[in-house]
Parts: sequence; C-alpha cells; structure tokens
Amino acid sequence: MEEKRSQAPARELLPRHIGIIMDGNGRWAKARGLPREMGHQAGSKVVGEIIRHCRGLGIPCLTIYALSTENWKRPKREVDALLSLLRRYLSNMEEYQRENARLCILGDPEPLPRDIQESIRTAQAKSAGNTAITVNIALNYGGRAELLHGVKALARECAAGRLDPESITEEDIARQLYTAGQPDPDLIIRPSGEQRLSNFLMWQSAYSELLFMNVLWPDFTPEHLNYALYQYSLRSRRFGGV
Repeated sequence: MEEKRSQAPARELLPRHIGIIMDGNGRWAKARGLPREMGHQAGSKVVGEIIRHCRGLGIPCLTIYALSTENWKRPKREVDALLSLLRRYLSNMEEYQRENARLCILGDPEPLPRDIQESIRTAQAKSAGNTAITVNIALNYGGRAELLHGVKALARECAAGRLDPESITEEDIARQLYTAGQPDPDLIIRPSGEQRLSNFLMWQSAYSELLFMNVLWPDFTPEHLNYALYQYSLRSRRFGGV
C-alpha cells in the first residue's frame, strides 16, 4: 500500500490534536548495519520537520511519544543516547520561538537527570506564551502511570474534604491528567507496522482514530503525514452515536 500523499485535506477536515508513537528507529538502524542509537539520531531529525508541517497546516496540538516508562529497560548505551538527544532537543529553543510553538512535557520528570529536569523547566517557561502550536513531548511517560498519578491526586482532594468521592466525574479525572486543558487526540499514528498503543494516552485515546503505517519513523515524511490526514478525513466519527 502506498502511504504517501502530496496534499493534506482541507483545513476544516483536519484533526485538532495528533498523537504520534515514534517507532522503528532500531529496525531502521539494523537494516543499515548501524547501532540502534544511530536510528534514534535519524528519527530525531524527523521530529522538527513534522512539527513545522503541523504548524503550517494549522493543527493546534501534537503529542509525540519520546520515552516511555518501560524504555529504561533498554541497554544503558541506548538510554544514554536517547537522553543525549533529549538534551540537544530541549536546548534548541530558537526553533520553538521561530515556530511560535509551546512546549509541554507529559510524564514524570523526577527519574531524569537533574540537568534535563532544569532544561524542561526552562523550555516550558520560555515557550509558555507561544500560540501557533502546542507540542507535547511524552517523556518518561506511561498511560497507566498517568492515570495512577491522577487517581492519587483525586484521593488527596477527597481526604482533604475538597471533593466528594460520589461526585467525581470524567471531567475531574481529565483535569488531573498531564494533558489537562487540551483536547483529546483525534488521530493517533503509529509508524513501523506495529499495531498497538503501547501505553500511550490510554484515557485520552478512548475515541481517537487509529492509523498504523508500514514506514519506519526515520523515513516518515510530511507526505506520510498528509496520507494519514487524508485517511482521517474519510473516517466517520460518531462517538457512540448513530
């Protein structure tokens, strides 16, 4: 199946929020006889291109899955390479300012090295006033861990007498998630041929359209994104209705 399309659909048919599970870096490197970290380096170059494309299309929110809570199980050399790329990415604030992009980190930063934690705080503060696109980086992120974080926050509110357990609503849960105040993803894309969410935005993806594509992330282009957006425009979203 050809998964490229030169043009995106009309703006009124585009999603408000796209989630992307960046996958296939290791296989891309292996196919070329390269170490896995070279695949991550190649994949990191795609991120900026896709952010710029989404901004140009007028898509207000993009979430990319960079490091899961399970990725710490990978070899230390690979984890160190991912953290090095992250340092470089967070320090590149000129591009975020140029693209008028607001950076948000989804996940628990505490296990990350202190210099990265500081870079996260700085990057989020410096980009807080940018309005063209919100870019969420899911970092040390897991959907179940996010829900657990939110449930504990609600439990503390109940224990303090600020919230009646019987009155808890879906909106109360949503306001305790890392994506509080943002629309749920309309479309989630996973390149590489794998067909699972891998603990990504478990609550928020309840009614997301899912698209699994047979292209490795380092080979993913704006044309591939246009194809995904075209497929999304063909879907009929009824949210449980008729």
